[in-house]
Parts: sequence; C-alpha cells; structure tokens
Amino acid sequence: MEYPVKSALFGLAVGDALGVPVEFVGRSWLKRFPVDDMRGHGTHDQPPGTWSDDSSMSFCLAESLCQGYDLNDIAEQFLAWCYGQKWTPHGEVFDIGNATLSAIERLRSRQLPPQLAGGMDEGSNGNGSLMRILPLLFYTYNRPVEERYALVSDVSSITHAHFRSVFSCFVYLEVARQLLRGRHAQEAYEEGVAIARQFAEAQQFNRRELFYFSRTLQGKLPEVHEDNIYSSGYVVHTLEASLWSLLTTSSYSEAVLRAVNLGEDTDTSGAVTGGLAGLAYGFDDIPADWVEQLARVEDIEYLCVALAGSICG
Repeated sequence: MEYPVKSALFGLAVGDALGVPVEFVGRSWLKRFPVDDMRGHGTHDQPPGTWSDDSSMSFCLAESLCQGYDLNDIAEQFLAWCYGQKWTPHGEVFDIGNATLSAIERLRSRQLPPQLAGGMDEGSNGNGSLMRILPLLFYTYNRPVEERYALVSDVSSITHAHFRSVFSCFVYLEVARQLLRGRHAQEAYEEGVAIARQFAEAQQFNRRELFYFSRTLQGKLPEVHEDNIYSSGYVVHTLEASLWSLLTTSSYSEAVLRAVNLGEDTDTSGAVTGGLAGLAYGFDDIPADWVEQLARVEDIEYLCVALAGSICG
C-alpha cells in the first residue's frame, strides 16, 4: 500500500505547489502565460515547492489516521495546524478559507462535537473539505458503501457539513477508490460515479441537491468544453474541474497543469486533480524535479510510510 499512498499524497502536494503562485489569477492571463513548471513567489510570495492549506490539512488527516480513526483527534490535528503551525511548509499558515476558519474557531471553543462544527448553510460550500479528504480513501477502501459515506460525511463536516460538500467528497473518493483498484481513469470515473449515483438513489437523497451533480453523475464531463468548466472555490466546480482535467489528459503532468491553468482557485484545483492523477499514473510519473523542490519532502515521505504501515498493519 505504500506506493499508492505515496502516489496520492505526493500527487496532491505537487499539484498544490504548482498552483500556489498563481492562485486567483484569471484563465485569460494563464492562456498567455501558462504554468508549465514549478515556480515560486507570485500570489503568496512563497518559494518554489510551497504547498498550501490543502496539503497541510491533508497531511494532518493522514497523520491522525496513522493511529486509527478518531474524529476528535482529526479535529485536534486541524487545530494544531491553524494555531500551532503544524504541517505547514515553512512554519506559518499563509492561506485559509473563511468557512474552514469559522469551523476551526468553533472547534476551539469546544462547544460542538467535530461533526457539527462545519457550516451547514448553502453558502458554506467552498472546497475546503474536498481539498483534504483524499487520505481517508486508504481507511475506507474496503468498507461497505454505507460506512464509506458515513465516514466521509463526518470528516467533511468538521469544516463543511452541507450535503453538496459531503457528496462532492464522496464522489471524489469513489472515483479514487476505483483508481486504487487499478482502473484506468475513464473506467474509474464511470464506475465511481455509478456507485455514487446508485447509493444516492437508494438513500433517496434530495433530487434538487443532486441536480447540481448532473454533469458529473451522468458521465458527461469529458465531453464538456473547457469554457464551461469552472474553477472557482465552489466545491462542485472543483470536483468537476478535477475530474475533467484527469479525463481529458494522459499523464500526471498534463492533468495537473491543465487544472492549474484553468485559473482562479489554482492550488486546490491542482491538489484535487493531483491526488487523482497520482493514483492514476503512479509516483514515478510525477516529474522528479517537481517532487525534489517540495517543502518538507522527507517529512512527507515518512508520513506516507507511516500511513501505509498503519493500514497494512
């Protein structure tokens, strides 16, 4: 299991780091000056190889899962990141979403259990739980679909509890699960969304909410023109953009660069796509010079070994 864990976590972090310097930059500008390699500075004035809160929170989740599943401990890890700079690339938190910060402040007050800390209103559907959900794949992989959904719901709800956020995480991990089983990208997408669609029908989820996932669940994403793929911080946009970037390319580097060059929320588009592309193509397909430039590369390597060992053990 070490190899796929390494593929996923490094895939996520590299995609994140590629996007950090151009976060909030528009697509039209990136058409003229596309990202084609690891670069630094830019939006957050960080050195090359710097990953953002996307990777930080993913690593916090992964570290917690090394000791088994404990929602309270996952919440404590997030608190240690936000207020103690744990799993930051250079000892400071330089990027955090509003919904995530509000939820973490609620966690800090100790007034709510973790699964009730996340925003439940329609406006709380940023991509802050989707960006960090991937490590949960390795804990839920062999569990029944009902249990997979329940665990995804609880972990997402620490910061994002609305159905749209939870279901986006669920769809994403169902596709990732198929990649982990060795399916090619298109097949993984088709099988993953079929399972998600069937589960939603069996649970009689709100059809008005499921409407927002129509393009994804109908298997039509690869046919959508780039002009109709959006890359804002809205969770449904990020889910679509990451799957589309994976399905319209044929290598790790092509997928993450396509995602980043969509513009706007580039670090998260890169991270979410990068996790899938890492699983799809393997660690060896991630350009070595990009990996070598990552902040705390040895710490990430150790975390991958620890998480894989805890799962196999």
